[in-house]
Amino acid sequence: MDAFYASVEQRDHPELRGKPIAVGHAEQRGVVSAASYEARRYGVRSAMSSMKAKQLCPQLVFVPGRMSVYKEVSAQIHTIFHDYTDVIEPLSLDEAFLDVTYNKKGIALAVDIAKEIKLRIRKELDLVASAGISYNKFLAKIASDYRKPDGLCTIHPDQALEFIAGLPIEAFWGVGKVTALKMHSLGIHKGKDLQQCTLEMLTRLFGKAGNIYYDFARGIDLRPVESERVRKSVGCEHTLEKDITASSSVIIELYHVATELVERLKRNDFRGNTLTLKIKFYDFKQITRSLTQEKELYQMADILPLAKQLLKEVDYTIRPIRLIGLAVSNPKEEHEEEHTVWRQLELEFE
Repeated sequence: MDAFYASVEQRDHPELRGKPIAVGHAEQRGVVSAASYEARRYGVRSAMSSMKAKQLCPQLVFVPGRMSVYKEVSAQIHTIFHDYTDVIEPLSLDEAFLDVTYNKKGIALAVDIAKEIKLRIRKELDLVASAGISYNKFLAKIASDYRKPDGLCTIHPDQALEFIAGLPIEAFWGVGKVTALKMHSLGIHKGKDLQQCTLEMLTRLFGKAGNIYYDFARGIDLRPVESERVRKSVGCEHTLEKDITASSSVIIELYHVATELVERLKRNDFRGNTLTLKIKFYDFKQITRSLTQEKELYQMADILPLAKQLLKEVDYTIRPIRLIGLAVSNPKEEHEEEHTVWRQLELEFE
């Protein structure tokens, strides 16, 4: 979906249509959850501080988020999807993979299914969607982002290598800012540069991820669309009212986050073996630290001491903390399986 939260707000409030809007709160500690395309033209992006967004776009209109509404609309979108296939893998409320190899309507071309779904979303829900069509998930995801908004892009197998060659390295799944900088230092700026790298070189420099980059550069992605997804993590995070550096204040806030995490674990009947601490500093730079235990983590008596242990690895004496998050991941049944294909781990800091 295109600018999903913001588009729902513009749909439900016609007076906001055509205006730059941000879903979030305008106060000093606020963060933009989503931005309309009108706002994006000014450089406003999700996860940006509300203060910076307002500086970039003084006429920006802030709208409080309505998560229950977004979930309801997402369910309506998925109802449309299910008219064509039940092999659906949600990535988020506004994004999903659909395997339409064998579709319910017997439509021969995937692009015709995409056109039909886009049209129905527009007519039935008054929203705009973009679609990407290809022979694997990596390319379909890139294609879906390629011509937004209201995009439709197909990457055929015989065009894949040429298409990949022209992609900036940042467009590759799994390449974040740090990895991109490392690749740039190696002279890898586009897909064509990555295609020239040997498997030995990539695995030596990037470990197991090197295999993924090697395959993606060659249009290879063997991951199936998984219609039944096992929850891989439960997490929560708190944005603090004021940046803090005092050890006593940080411990108190950590306790509050751990308390909420334990409640969420109980509510979701979830247990895992890895605890991850997320810290975002005053300048919006963030770090994570993780510990894996043999015992399952779901009780305060186990989680809080581990969280404190992870916190000891973080120097916040000269960098005030803005946000603290905790997540439990790596459930036992997950790491006991033997995976033959790569899967993206989702840490849900809600």
